Amino acid sequence: MSQAWTTIESDPGVFTELIEKIGVRGVQVEELWSVDKDALEPLKPIYGLIFLFKWRKETDNRPIADDTVGNVFFAHQVIPNACATQAILSILLNSPTLELGPELSTFKEFADQLPPDMKGELISNSEVIRAVHNSFARPDPLLLEEDKDDKEGEAFHFIAYVPKGDALYELDGLKPGPIRLATLQPGADWLDAVAPAIQERMARYATSEIRFNLMAIVGDKRASLTQQLEAKQKQRDAITAHLSGKDSGAREAGLSPEQLADPAALQGLLPHIEAEMTHLQDELQDEHEKKE
Repeated sequence: MSQAWTTIESDPGVFTELIEKIGVRGVQVEELWSVDKDALEPLKPIYGLIFLFKWRKETDNRPIADDTVGNVFFAHQVIPNACATQAILSILLNSPTLELGPELSTFKEFADQLPPDMKGELISNSEVIRAVHNSFARPDPLLLEEDKDDKEGEAFHFIAYVPKGDALYELDGLKPGPIRLATLQPGADWLDAVAPAIQERMARYATSEIRFNLMAIVGDKRASLTQQLEAKQKQRDAITAHLSGKDSGAREAGLSPEQLADPAALQGLLPHIEAEMTHLQDELQDEHEKKE
C-alpha cells in the first residue's frame, strides 16, 4: 500500500526546486498573469502549463483521447495530494527534449507502455518521487476528496496543458484519459492553441468566484541570460579589438561590414553594449538569488 503524500505549496520556487531534486535540469517554473503572446514570448521555450483551481464536482462530456499508451504519457491520480507533482510530471515526461536525469529516464522507460492506472500506481509507489514531494509539505494541507462538495471546505487541484506530437492535450489525473484540445499544424505555436482554452476556463472560474492560478514550466532563465551575456561580451571584445587594429572575429560577433567600416559608429556602440551587459548581469543575479 502506498505511503501518504502531503499537500505541497503552490509556489513557482517550490516547484522549480522539486524538479531539480528529482533530477531534471535546465527548466524552472514561472507564474503567469496572462496568456497573451507578449507575456509568453520572453519565457520561451515553454514546455507546458500548470493550472491550479478550486476543485468542484462538474460534468465533463468531452471525449477522451485514445492516446494513453506509447504516445501521451498520462497517469491516473490514485492517491490524494499528489496532483501538483503529477501535473509537473505530465509535462516533464511528455517533453522529448528535456534532460530528465537518471531517475525519471528509468521511470519513463519502464512505465511508458503501461495503462494510465498502472502509471499512477508507479508514481504513488516511487520512493524517490514521494520523498521529494513530501519534502515540500505545507503546514496546513487541504485534501482533495472527490466525493466532497466544495461548499463544505476548500479543495484544490492541478492539471497540465502540454503539446505532444501533432496535438495539444489537457492532462487531468482525475479523468479517465487525456483530453485532446486541438490539432497542431506543422510549425504552429502550441501556445496559440492553448490560449483560448485557458482564457475560457479562467473566465468561467472568475464568474463563479473560483480561485485559480497559472504557471509554466520554461527553460532555465539563467542559461538563457548567460548566453545573451556571453554574446554581448563577445561583441564588445570584438569591437575593442577591431578598433585597436587587431584580428577581432567581428563578423562572428554579429557585426556587419557597414559597421566595421565606421569606427565612430563602433565606438558609439560600446556604451550601449555595456549598458545591456549590466542589465543582463542584474537579471542573472536576481535569478541566482531566487534559487538560493
